Amino acid sequence: MMCSGMVSPDLILRALSKGADGVLVIGCHLGECHYLEGNYSALKRVAVLKKLLAFAGIDPGRLRVDWLSSAEAPTFVRVVTEFSEQIKAIGPSPLALVA
Repeated sequence: MMCSGMVSPDLILRALSKGADGVLVIGCHLGECHYLEGNYSALKRVAVLKKLLAFAGIDPGRLRVDWLSSAEAPTFVRVVTEFSEQIKAIGPSPLALVA
Protein backbone atom coordinates (compact mmCIF):
# COMPACT_ATOMS: atom_id res chain seq x y z
CA MET A 1 0.00 0.00 0.00
CA MET A 2 1.12 3.53 -0.58
CA CYS A 3 0.57 4.58 3.04
CA SER A 4 0.27 2.78 6.36
CA GLY A 5 -2.87 4.86 6.91
CA MET A 6 -4.48 2.88 4.08
CA VAL A 7 -4.13 -0.40 5.98
CA SER A 8 -7.65 -0.96 7.22
CA PRO A 9 -8.49 -2.77 10.44
CA ASP A 10 -10.53 -5.17 8.32
CA LEU A 11 -7.48 -6.12 6.28
CA ILE A 12 -5.44 -6.86 9.41
CA LEU A 13 -8.24 -8.84 11.06
CA ARG A 14 -8.91 -10.76 7.85
CA ALA A 15 -5.23 -11.75 7.59
CA LEU A 16 -5.23 -12.98 11.17
CA SER A 17 -8.58 -14.75 10.79
CA LYS A 18 -7.26 -16.59 7.73
CA GLY A 19 -4.42 -17.98 9.84
CA ALA A 20 -1.58 -15.48 9.43
CA ASP A 21 0.72 -15.90 12.41
CA GLY A 22 1.32 -12.14 12.60
CA VAL A 23 0.92 -8.83 10.83
CA LEU A 24 3.65 -6.19 10.59
CA VAL A 25 2.61 -2.71 9.45
CA ILE A 26 5.51 -0.47 8.42
CA GLY A 27 5.05 3.18 7.64
CA CYS A 28 6.94 6.43 7.31
CA HIS A 29 8.38 7.98 10.42
CA LEU A 30 5.78 9.86 12.43
CA GLY A 31 5.62 13.42 11.18
CA GLU A 32 7.07 12.49 7.77
CA CYS A 33 3.99 11.04 6.07
CA HIS A 34 3.63 12.03 2.41
CA TYR A 35 -0.12 11.87 3.00
CA LEU A 36 0.23 14.15 6.05
CA GLU A 37 -1.25 12.07 8.88
CA GLY A 38 -1.70 8.56 7.54
CA ASN A 39 0.86 7.06 9.87
CA TYR A 40 -0.86 8.61 12.89
CA SER A 41 -4.09 6.92 11.75
CA ALA A 42 -2.24 3.61 11.45
CA LEU A 43 -0.78 4.04 14.93
CA LYS A 44 -4.22 4.63 16.44
CA ARG A 45 -5.76 1.71 14.56
CA VAL A 46 -3.05 -0.72 15.61
CA ALA A 47 -3.40 0.36 19.25
CA VAL A 48 -7.16 -0.31 19.16
CA LEU A 49 -6.68 -3.61 17.32
CA LYS A 50 -4.12 -4.80 19.87
CA LYS A 51 -6.72 -4.22 22.62
CA LEU A 52 -9.33 -6.05 20.55
CA LEU A 53 -6.99 -8.99 20.01
CA ALA A 54 -6.20 -9.20 23.72
CA PHE A 55 -9.93 -9.09 24.51
CA ALA A 56 -10.48 -11.96 22.05
CA GLY A 57 -7.73 -14.01 23.70
CA ILE A 58 -5.23 -13.56 20.89
CA ASP A 59 -1.71 -12.45 21.78
CA PRO A 60 -1.49 -8.76 20.75
CA GLY A 61 2.19 -9.39 19.99
CA ARG A 62 0.98 -10.88 16.71
CA LEU A 63 0.47 -7.30 15.49
CA ARG A 64 3.22 -4.72 15.28
CA VAL A 65 3.61 -1.27 13.76
CA ASP A 66 6.98 0.34 13.08
CA TRP A 67 8.31 3.43 11.34
CA LEU A 68 11.05 3.39 8.70
CA SER A 69 12.21 5.33 5.68
CA SER A 70 13.19 3.74 2.40
CA ALA A 71 16.83 4.59 3.20
CA GLU A 72 16.90 2.35 6.28
CA ALA A 73 17.50 -1.11 4.80
CA PRO A 74 19.52 -2.40 7.79
CA THR A 75 16.79 -1.22 10.17
CA PHE A 76 14.14 -2.89 7.99
CA VAL A 77 16.05 -6.17 8.19
CA ARG A 78 16.34 -5.82 11.97
CA VAL A 79 12.64 -5.03 12.45
CA VAL A 80 11.49 -7.92 10.25
CA THR A 81 13.93 -10.33 11.91
CA GLU A 82 12.81 -9.25 15.39
CA PHE A 83 9.14 -9.62 14.47
CA SER A 84 9.74 -13.02 12.86
CA GLU A 85 11.53 -14.24 15.98
CA GLN A 86 8.77 -12.86 18.19
CA ILE A 87 6.12 -14.67 16.14
CA LYS A 88 8.11 -17.92 16.24
CA ALA A 89 8.31 -17.62 20.04
CA ILE A 90 4.55 -17.03 20.29
CA GLY A 91 3.88 -20.03 18.04
CA PRO A 92 1.42 -20.73 15.26
CA SER A 93 -1.81 -18.80 15.14
CA PRO A 94 -4.64 -20.46 17.02
CA LEU A 95 -6.87 -19.29 14.17
CA ALA A 96 -4.91 -21.29 11.60
CA LEU A 97 -6.78 -24.40 12.75
CA VAL A 98 -10.17 -22.86 12.00
CA ALA A 99 -9.19 -21.08 8.80
